[in-house]
Amino acid sequence: MIRVNVFSEEKAWSKRLKNKNIFFKKICKAFPKKYKFLNKKVSFNLLLSNNKNIKKLNKNFRNRNKSTDILSFPSEKKIKISKNTFLGDIIISYNYVNKPSSQDSRLFQKKATKIFIHGFLHLLGFDHIKNNDYSKMIKEEDLLYKLVKLKID
Repeated sequence: MIRVNVFSEEKAWSKRLKNKNIFFKKICKAFPKKYKFLNKKVSFNLLLSNNKNIKKLNKNFRNRNKSTDILSFPSEKKIKISKNTFLGDIIISYNYVNKPSSQDSRLFQKKATKIFIHGFLHLLGFDHIKNNDYSKMIKEEDLLYKLVKLKID
């Protein structure tokens, strides 16, 4: 079973997602079996943030003095899913998901779902540094998004 612990430090998230916990837990429930980790306790943290705070984290941990859409911090370089596994932390910037601010709530939710899946895959060891890795990650991200979308729409 997979569990996401949702935290928020940006009030604007509540304007777009009425129940943030349920929204992200629903996405996890829609994951295919290989990402549900049945008969195991797998968890990770999700912090809903903003550009200002994500820029600080990006500078402190990645030495990049700019905001970004998402940061993922896997708990280990090579994740081994055991009976009780903590995957790590994901931080998403509200400002990036909310561009343009005139978008409707469906588009906002679609972007939040896609970026959440992207961060989740990073926790599992996917990356996009090399072109080959980028192709694998994007393919998996698109597949996972399509499967989730079918179940939550």
